[in-house]
Parts: sequence; structure tokens; C-alpha cells
Amino acid sequence: MADAPEYPTALGASSRETITLLGHDLAADVMGEVGFGELAFWLAAQRRPTPGETRVFEAVLAALADHGFTPTAIVTRLTYLSAPDSVQGALAAGLLGGGSRFLGVTEDTGRFLHGVLASVEGGLPSDGAGWDALALRTLRVEREARRFVPGLGHHVHKDGDPRTPRLMRIATEEGLFGPHLSLFAAIGRVHPEVLGRTLPLNGAGVCGAALADLGLPLELLRGFALLARTAGLIGQLAEELRNPVGNEIFLSVDLNNRSVAPDPYTPEDRHG
Repeated sequence: MADAPEYPTALGASSRETITLLGHDLAADVMGEVGFGELAFWLAAQRRPTPGETRVFEAVLAALADHGFTPTAIVTRLTYLSAPDSVQGALAAGLLGGGSRFLGVTEDTGRFLHGVLASVEGGLPSDGAGWDALALRTLRVEREARRFVPGLGHHVHKDGDPRTPRLMRIATEEGLFGPHLSLFAAIGRVHPEVLGRTLPLNGAGVCGAALADLGLPLELLRGFALLARTAGLIGQLAEELRNPVGNEIFLSVDLNNRSVAPDPYTPEDRHG
């Protein structure tokens, strides 16, 4: 008889008497002893974070939990209006909207900064002037290629996103202001010289830089943003139960639509 297949995991495993998680007894060593933010980091990195790393990580989660009536929040409330029997559907609808404009910027920024750092030859800068020079070169390349720099700009906080300096201070206090945050801060300082205008470094971007400096997998940075937003969407649903606005949002569109003549699609539209 062939050997039974094995599926190794360092995460959760169960026997008749115990449950283990990350090599520890879940009931005795984890429950009531490890905070959820610390555990989320531990699960992803498979190493227990230091207190400083936990503080930075949890600050990121707090920064991304909720930002008002964003599309992710609105669609969660509307899905719950349509299917109140499916809380999971309402939450999933909101999370599926985490992309290049909302929440996904966290991963986009972390990946972008990491790509720049990986391309540097001869060692990373050792002072502010060096970081500024690297940022200038990077911005000029992106401008020449007509590409947007992720993490720059915000539709509301046009004069500065309050999350950005706060997270940078926390990382500095914990000795975790690493190369990704250093490059991101330099981009914030020098971009007006290249772009001809001043844009804020947004909260989603600084969160991506901080997560990358924590050494977490770049491929999962959006996942951490979604983890944070899940808590916010639960809050949105809890408020919808007490003070519903989903029906008003629906009716404001439904009662104010207007009929127009069809506008047939043509292949030329692809190049317009």
C-alpha cells in the first residue's frame, strides 16, 4: 500500500486533545496571551514579532481600518441591504473592491519602493542627501515613462494625510524606519521639483512602506490592508443596523436616473 500523503504545516493542527498553532498550545499559550495584531504578523511571518514590530504593524492596521464612505464601505452597506441574510456576502463585496485606487495602493507602493531599492548598485544611501538623489532619479524615470508613482496624492487630504507623519514617527520611535520608508519620505520631499506641484504622501502608501520595512511578504501587503478593512466593514455593518443609510443611497440613484439615447460602442473607443 502506498504511503499516505503528508501535508506539512507550521500553522494550525489538531489532535483529539489539543490544538496547536505555530508550535504552541492554542488554548494555553495563545488565547488570552497574544493580541490579534501580533498573531496576524506571526501567522504571516512565522516568527513572533518584537514589541516594536507589533506596535508598527498594529498602527498600520488602525490606519487602514476605515476611511468613511469609500466605495468599499458603500458596497458593503448596499449588499447587506440587498441580502441581509448574507453578512459574509456584504463583507466580501467590500473586500473585493480593494484595488489600485482604494487599499491596493498599500501593496503597489511597497512593491514599487522595493523594486527601486533592489535596482540600486553599490549600496543604499547613508544620509538624507543620498536618499533625495535616489528619489529624484526615480521620479524622473517614472515621469519620462508617464507612470504614476504609487502613494502620492489623496482625493481628500490634499494638504497632507495625517496618518503619514504619525506612522513615520512610530516607526522612528521603534527603530524601524528602514529603507522603504526612507525612500518614500525622500519622494515626498523632492517630487515637486520633478512634477511641478506638491502632492501629499498618502496613508495607504506609507503603510505599504512600513510593512515592507517589517520584512513581510510583498505579495501579501494587500492582504494586510484587507485584514484591517475587514474590521472597518464590520463597523460599517454594525452602524447600518442602527442607523441605516443603504436604502437612501439606493433611492438617491434609482429615483434620479434619467433615460438617454443609446451610445453604441465602436472599436475606435478603445483608443479614445
